[in-house]
Amino acid sequence: MVIQPKIRGFICTNAHPVGCAEHVNEQIAYVKALGPVANGPKNVLVIGASTGYGLASRITAAFGSGANTLGLFFEKEPTESKTGSAGWYNTAAFEAAANAAGLWNKHLNGDAFTDELKSQAIDIIRSEMGKIDLIVYSLAAPRRKDPVSGEVYSSVLKPIGQSYTAKNLNTSKREIEEVSVEPANDDEIFNTVKVMGGEDWERWLSQLDAAGVLAEGCQTVAYTYIGKELTWPIYGKATIGKAKEDLDRAAAAITASLADKKGKAYVASLKALVTQASSAIPIMPLYISLLYRVMKEEGSHEGCIEQINGLFRQGLYAAAPVLDEAGRLRMDGKELSDHVQQTVKALWEQVSTETIDTLTDYVGYHNEFLRLFGFGYQHVDYDADVSPVRPLQNLVN
Repeated sequence: MVIQPKIRGFICTNAHPVGCAEHVNEQIAYVKALGPVANGPKNVLVIGASTGYGLASRITAAFGSGANTLGLFFEKEPTESKTGSAGWYNTAAFEAAANAAGLWNKHLNGDAFTDELKSQAIDIIRSEMGKIDLIVYSLAAPRRKDPVSGEVYSSVLKPIGQSYTAKNLNTSKREIEEVSVEPANDDEIFNTVKVMGGEDWERWLSQLDAAGVLAEGCQTVAYTYIGKELTWPIYGKATIGKAKEDLDRAAAAITASLADKKGKAYVASLKALVTQASSAIPIMPLYISLLYRVMKEEGSHEGCIEQINGLFRQGLYAAAPVLDEAGRLRMDGKELSDHVQQTVKALWEQVSTETIDTLTDYVGYHNEFLRLFGFGYQHVDYDADVSPVRPLQNLVN
């Protein structure tokens, strides 16, 4: 099968197995070149392990610390006639590299919100890993079924209090347009917090603790984005922001529950990047395109693997990690610095469809988007006939 990108709106509906392997191997090479993470983790559970920051976390744990990793994800398996999802191929590439390096790894493909998957993970940890010293929570999902009530909650991407109108980059039409979003009602806010807040993170840690599979001094981290004035109306101070605030509440509750083990829960605030999730959020494609231009020009741009590598070395496993007033680990300082934000804001005011190429890094944004799905790599022959099937040897069914 010859696999070319099929883009619909803000998503790509297929993925290239060879390109996804290139994507993963680049990140592995970056981590290995920096040497071992001092005092890094040894047994790691990554919830949401197949793309973006979750994938980078698994790579850093395995190839920076030699850790055993159990990865959880919800990905589409390939067939002879259809490609799998990018996360499936990312995991296949990770597995091949980890196996070659003699690193223990297993995977579970399913809904991490369910108690059934939690039980499966606990069984594997207990029988094959021992005790976990790091749990990374990096889920991004549009809906969640409550395991107790059975009720299904759906998240929304809306402002709070009043409608919001702003510029947006329509990546399908390659145009700057105006987008208006109506405010969320109380039910929508509540639902979004139920899906994207800290409730499930707490449930994971509670069940892991009850099962006796958490190590003394264990750490857990969940990822958030805070942003600044340009993104606050649709992100930081919107429905997603309310959900992310709930992560702070959950972190405090988890830390309290792990006091007897000297365990600690952190929220880590990371940089805005092109991800499958951020591509769907109004105004973010334009903001990220402008941010990429500014940060690349000053040499401060970082991708997922650079951010997570820094989080491990300067945050989670540093002797004295720097925390903000809310107790969060911060890796977004360069993005949120005054001079970067002021430059982005000035460009935001000027940009139009006619000036996309001169005022933004649209090309970089688009290329990064393609690379999420294994496309756009110079060393990959996209006219070659390749098999879409990439089985996972270490997948637990």
